[in-house]
Amino acid sequence: MFTRVICVIALFFASNWANAQIDEIVPFTSSNLPIIVINTNGGVIVDEPKITADMGIVYNGTGRNNVTDPFNDFSGTIGIEIRGSSSQFFPKKQYGIELRDATGTGINASLLTMPAEEDWILFAPYNDKSLMRDALAYKLGRDLGRYAPRTKFCELVLNDVYQGIYVLTEKVKRDGNRVDINKLNPEEIAGDDLTGGYIIKIDKFTGGGGEGWNSVYPPSNVGSQQVFFQYEYPKAKDIVSEQKVYIQQFVSKFEDVLANSTFADPVNGYAKYIDVNSFVDFFIMQEITKNVDGYRLSTFLHKQKDSDGGKLVMGPIWDFNLGFGNADYCTSGNPEGFVLDFNNLCDGDFWLIPFWWKRLLQDNAFRVKVATRWSELRTTKFRQEVVHAYIDSVATVLNAESQQRNFRAWKVLNRYIWPNYYVGPTFQSEVDWLKGWVSQRLSWLDQNMPSVITAAEESVTDEPNVHAFPNPFSGQVNFEYSIQKPGNVSLRIYDALGRSVHDVNFYQDSPGKFTYSWGLTENIGLYYYTMQQNSVIVGNGKISKK
Repeated sequence: MFTRVICVIALFFASNWANAQIDEIVPFTSSNLPIIVINTNGGVIVDEPKITADMGIVYNGTGRNNVTDPFNDFSGTIGIEIRGSSSQFFPKKQYGIELRDATGTGINASLLTMPAEEDWILFAPYNDKSLMRDALAYKLGRDLGRYAPRTKFCELVLNDVYQGIYVLTEKVKRDGNRVDINKLNPEEIAGDDLTGGYIIKIDKFTGGGGEGWNSVYPPSNVGSQQVFFQYEYPKAKDIVSEQKVYIQQFVSKFEDVLANSTFADPVNGYAKYIDVNSFVDFFIMQEITKNVDGYRLSTFLHKQKDSDGGKLVMGPIWDFNLGFGNADYCTSGNPEGFVLDFNNLCDGDFWLIPFWWKRLLQDNAFRVKVATRWSELRTTKFRQEVVHAYIDSVATVLNAESQQRNFRAWKVLNRYIWPNYYVGPTFQSEVDWLKGWVSQRLSWLDQNMPSVITAAEESVTDEPNVHAFPNPFSGQVNFEYSIQKPGNVSLRIYDALGRSVHDVNFYQDSPGKFTYSWGLTENIGLYYYTMQQNSVIVGNGKISKK
């Protein structure tokens, strides 16, 4: 029986600011789900600073919950603000909340059975019409045996106007029940004290970030773009100069070693500086979700004190609303292909993937760990039926009543909302499509996860094995490629939406350099290609029809 705790959030604002955003006024007085009531007492929620509000939670277990019931799970003061980056442009807003006492000081409290903390996120699924991509990803992350944010599905009412399903989510922060690292005080500036704990991130500059340092190593296969590391813990306003220097030098040393020809040395190579298994798990999570933001945005790392391990650990994972085929750019909606190839496919993007990942896959030991871990997961937590069962369990709860209200309030079904790859007419069609995408993704990774590892073993450079010319092209483009031994060759070409427009397979009976030509006289635009030899990806990129 499915017993997951789901919640309804009812927010009552004196201001009419947000009411105009709703598509339809939906009657709402009670639910089979917990209810959170927030009253801003006339204040308007903005993106920093947090404003003071009152919050109460009604949770009657398996019984019915009414907006007018006593607050029996939490009752107190909070600070609340709008959060997010591109999501801020949606009418359905995300919120960050901080639990406070009457004096405005942060306090820890358990919300809806989740461990006590003061900082929480009210995530607003809007362009994710399955409503569950983030929750699904975090569940898979926890199945890896690592910390990933806990979630509880919610609904929202604003000024007595129903606002739709939200997800109460743990915020990424240092805490014994979240990112379990040492507290780092300002006076800890020498010896083992100085070595941890730290949380850094690679991300856009919204959400309170922005201070940090640039890597001296550009992303793979690009020119002017840089990778920027931001201080997450301690916060930029709290971290002292000695601590800034230490964490920057530690990360830089890791990058220096990784860029060196002896990077794979088992004693003094990259493994001296990082928790390799955490990098393996992070790689798998970005690829199983084909997260278009993967590796380059919403990417957290943390480090304990040297006396407690001291290596750089990837994670926790964060932000997957554009994963699982929910984006229509850079072929991310297509269940085939590696998101790790983003730099080749979308090299003009401002935020690109650090060189680390391609470099790590050039080490046999790392590749073996990836292959072994993937094989293990596919027989346990990442079996298709296990993933599908979770999706179905969430859909069953939301189908009871809340998704119907949500999609009356927000008429996004059967409508393109940036950057949807698939647009379904019903909630169930979105759920079914998600399950189908997951099945195809798992199948493709089963066939290609070991293959991409083998391909990396055969080449220790980032030089492309396939050259497309002329590019841009007008009537015909040529693909020049080399093979070392006879075998099967396949070339797939996709349009900008990830739809296959050309698919050819043939047998090359001798080694050498060859050219395959493809003609296109219409449909000006951007296209992507992937070439495989004996089921191994040997080249991919983008071409432009002028």
